[in-house]
Amino acid sequence: MNVRELYRQVVETLTTAGVEAAAADGRELVEFALQVPVARNFSEVDGSSIARVRQLVQRRVRREPVQHITGRMFFRALTLKAAAGVFVVRPETEMVAEAAIELARDFSSPVVVDLCTGSGAIAAAVASEVPTAQVHAVEISAAAVTLAHQNLPPAVSLVEGDATNPAVLAYLDGTVNVVVSNPPYLPVAVVDQPEALADPPAALYGGGKDGLRVPIRIIARAATLLAPGGFLVMEHDPSQSEYLRRAAHGAGFVSARTQRDLTGRERYLVAGVAH
Repeated sequence: MNVRELYRQVVETLTTAGVEAAAADGRELVEFALQVPVARNFSEVDGSSIARVRQLVQRRVRREPVQHITGRMFFRALTLKAAAGVFVVRPETEMVAEAAIELARDFSSPVVVDLCTGSGAIAAAVASEVPTAQVHAVEISAAAVTLAHQNLPPAVSLVEGDATNPAVLAYLDGTVNVVVSNPPYLPVAVVDQPEALADPPAALYGGGKDGLRVPIRIIARAATLLAPGGFLVMEHDPSQSEYLRRAAHGAGFVSARTQRDLTGRERYLVAGVAH
């Protein structure tokens, strides 16, 4: 059996099992196991390698996240480490990072704070794409902090603590140009993907029936951290858009708009403070 034939077989297995993105997941598993590209690859695969691929595929069939199987995840131009017990960053968050990066580039030496950094994906992307930025990240989960240390460059300051606590990074109050956050925000019982059940609940649910408790606290913390002319970029659930815009205005932001993701869903808040 050659690589392409094995790949087609893997995709068929995943599709039959009802795995979404079977083609993409199949490619990732085959390329990870064989350490060769799938595209136009007709080289033969030995029996032990085929068995290894099939073992990985069965883990995916059982809905183990592909990132936990491979121990890696991709975010913008970065390949990051992934681990069980830490939130797996989603593709839609790349747009949140992009918005923060574009805003940071408007400042000559921006100070950027990533609240609820998790695996460190957003902070790592900002540090990579805005080399002049001074980047700080905050995360409360010890497991996530351990992983973030592996994903973040040494220049990024990582603090273990509650991102909504005014005492955390208090020395930066009034000096930050961009605050970015992908906080826990899901309303109660909104998880509809089996893979999401592998994520720690504390990284998913925002608190309260509507999931707004943590996002509202992030808005309040950002308002204190930001310098005049600074911005908050925060991911949220589509159901929370209007409420969070009002909350931003109530916290003193002079502008608050909702941006959509690539599927057209209202996905993140961009709020600015006065100059």
